[in-house]
Parts: sequence; structure tokens; C-alpha cells
Amino acid sequence: MTRFVLVAGAWLGSWAWDEVVSDLRAAGHDAHALTLSGLADRQHERHDEPIGQQTHVRDIVDAVERLDLRDVVLVGHSYSGIPVGQAAERIGDRLSRVVFVDSNVPVDGESFVSGWPDGRAAVEASIAESGGFWPPLTAADFDGQGLTDEQTARIVSGSTPHPGATLTEPAELERPLGGLPATYIKCLLDWPEPSPEVAELLKGEHWRLVEMNTGHWPMFSQPHELARILLQA
Repeated sequence: MTRFVLVAGAWLGSWAWDEVVSDLRAAGHDAHALTLSGLADRQHERHDEPIGQQTHVRDIVDAVERLDLRDVVLVGHSYSGIPVGQAAERIGDRLSRVVFVDSNVPVDGESFVSGWPDGRAAVEASIAESGGFWPPLTAADFDGQGLTDEQTARIVSGSTPHPGATLTEPAELERPLGGLPATYIKCLLDWPEPSPEVAELLKGEHWRLVEMNTGHWPMFSQPHELARILLQA
């Protein structure tokens, strides 16, 4: 039996995976959707230190170890590909595979906004103006992403401000990411080509590409197809 650990992207919590988790469990597997520190039902938790990217890495590693999970498929969507990629290195032989769902991937010494030359200043300014948090998207930002009005409303109503330091702190990789067994799911409506960093990783023997004809939030727009792909990963 495979143990899936699923982490949604910026502004979202474990609730984003509800339909996917149901399909994975119906297929006889174990599935755990995580909410990262500072988000959704965890947004009011107290922390001794500011919530940064390494806080989110520890959230994932701690969950795997606390639940004593083996044969783990770690799944990271969007922003969460960055902490998931780092956590995948740190759980050792507990890992079976890591799946990046239309996500960023960690680059040692680089942050989530490092690769945003045109938008980095705007993101950082938005964080500064919002008390250290990145404000959620509005309904208009989801246009062209293959979502129904109901699905868009569900995302918007459930989103919470995202801890800004997680987006600006650099990743810390212990070894090359290309050595991990990985699947990258590219959602074509969002952008048809993987990023240069992902394209380079896909040249390696351990990485493979799967395409979905949907937008950046497939757990809402095509949850059953996404679950099917995860089961095949």
C-alpha cells in the first residue's frame, strides 16, 4: 500500500485535496493531506519564530516521521513543490517517489521569487504592504484555468494569506534534486512548457513528465484525472 502525502500551494490548506484523497483511499491506499504552518486551519497557531520556508519543510518531514510512514509518495503543488522537494531529500528511504504538480522546484540558494525577474518586486511589495503575508488571488485571477465558477468560488473562499517569508527565503538542498525519483505534472492551460529548471531535470533518468490539459489547480478542475495519474506514478 502506498502512502500519499499531499501539500497544496500558496494560500491553500489540506481541504484543497478532498476529492483527490477520496479517490486515493477508494483505491486502497493511505492518503494524508497536510496544511502547512500559517495557513487555513493553522493560520492562528502560535510559533516561537517567524514562519519561513524551512518551517514548511519541517512540517512535511515531521508529519512523515510522526505517522511513521513508509513507501511515501510526496506530492507538492505550485509553491509547495519547493518545501516538498527539500523534504523528499530528508526523509531518506521512506520516500518512494516525489510528484510535482505544476509546481516550482527547489534550487539551492534560490527562493520562490528568485525566478520572477519581472514580478519579484511586486510580490515583495505586496507582502510588505500586507503585514508580512502574500494576499490571496481574486476570482478574476483564475480566468482561463479550466475552472467552473463554483470551483473558483471554492478556492477564493477557502484561501488565506500566505506567510511571506516562505516565498523569499532560499531553499537548502543537500544533494542534486535530479537524483530523486520524480514525476512532474505539467498543466498546459497555465503555461505549455516546463520551466528551464524543470526541463533540465527531465533530461535525467529519474524524472518523467506527465501532461494534463487543464489549468494550474487540477485538484479542483480535474481531481479524478489527477488521482488517476498519482496512482500510476
